[in-house]
Amino acid sequence: MKSPGAVNTGSRSNTIHSHSNIVDEFINAMLDSIGYAPESLVGDGKLYRFKDKNGKLNGAYVLHLDNRAAGYFECFKQGIKQTWKMAGNFIPLSDYQRQVFKAQSQKEAEQRKIEETFKHKEAAQKACYIWNKATLAPANHPYLINKRIGIRGARLGRENTLIIPLYNANKEIVNLQFISETGGKRFLSGGLKKGCFYWIGGENTDKILIAEGFATAASLHENSGYLAVVAFDAGNLKEVAINVKKLAPEAEVIICADNDISGVGQKAAKEAALAIGGKYLIPETIGHDWNDSLTAVIL
Repeated sequence: MKSPGAVNTGSRSNTIHSHSNIVDEFINAMLDSIGYAPESLVGDGKLYRFKDKNGKLNGAYVLHLDNRAAGYFECFKQGIKQTWKMAGNFIPLSDYQRQVFKAQSQKEAEQRKIEETFKHKEAAQKACYIWNKATLAPANHPYLINKRIGIRGARLGRENTLIIPLYNANKEIVNLQFISETGGKRFLSGGLKKGCFYWIGGENTDKILIAEGFATAASLHENSGYLAVVAFDAGNLKEVAINVKKLAPEAEVIICADNDISGVGQKAAKEAALAIGGKYLIPETIGHDWNDSLTAVIL
């Protein structure tokens, strides 16, 4: 008797694929198209986000198991979106096989969640320790001078890096961003970033501006006087906007996006604004963020 996970009907064109076979095919399609894939998949037809090679949440996928396995995936940074189906003619998966796939996917998802929670907790403890030990950054730091912005609460780390804290919705430090003299950026390994933010300026303003990066938010605050919030990347704009709106429901929240050549920043800004019923603003010049546009006026 053949295993229910991989049935051969005797025809080369009619095959039921196992859980691992479907996953391998879908992952290979991702690798061929966008160059990276999640460590594990959940095939329940829901949207899932996943990190790219740099640890940024730029990927998304949906995987369906009804009848022929199918789905789609995309990379927000590269602007690639692709649908996918298993090749060939297939007999629909049995209820038993779908249950096995779902059970395995849920088990993997639960284990991944446990591991991520542990990593987030460790990173948060490390972030608090480093932040409390660090001193205020100097006004003549090369990155601050290059971006024509003030210190805005940044602290100084090893190798002359700037340290920017990431706060969760409860305003607890859970992660840190390190910015090198030349603008290279990295976060603590395992640290939480989704929905986390940093704010610049007073909390009680009628308008709140949300930008991707620290320098952009600093320029917006210095130019307008409004509270400016750092989302840290385009993929985080929506989650941050939702959290900020909950914390300040009476304020007008405006998403200040980057004018990316790829269109990623503009798309993310529109989605964030729609999620909170807010507005979004984009610099006129392609390739510019608001730091570029606002400091260009000074030059």
